[in-house]
Amino acid sequence: MPMTVRGAELLREELRKLKSEERPRIIEAIAEARAHGDLKENAEYHAAKDQQGFVEARIKEIEAKLSNIQVIDVTTVDAKGKIVFGATVELLDEQTGKEIVYRIVGEDEADIKDGLISFTSPIARALIGKNEGDDVSFSAPGGERRYEVIQVRYV
Repeated sequence: MPMTVRGAELLREELRKLKSEERPRIIEAIAEARAHGDLKENAEYHAAKDQQGFVEARIKEIEAKLSNIQVIDVTTVDAKGKIVFGATVELLDEQTGKEIVYRIVGEDEADIKDGLISFTSPIARALIGKNEGDDVSFSAPGGERRYEVIQVRYV
């Protein structure tokens, strides 16, 4: 699974926080709740155990992802102006005249509000392999969309 350097760093940081901050905090909360006595009717204990299950599941999920990722540093790729995974692309929407900037990233990193689009999205699939000045069209949920590629950056 491809991922940008930034995406891999964010996953590693989340894993570090879960293991070094969240896990010890939850263990402490469970110990404190146990000290209050009867566990059957102890809401604090059950809430802490639920949190522990969530954190442990997330740790396993992140570790599995990190073991299966291919980190791609777009700054080291010689794409010769082509749009590739990790590229930042400035587009002109031919229907609205609006300029839009997207960065093509891995599925786990995608966040349209931040201009991060998954390489599996229809727009990214249409963009990959194109150059500055090319016209791109693709089918979106709202109908056919057309863009002109204004600039491609590898940052």
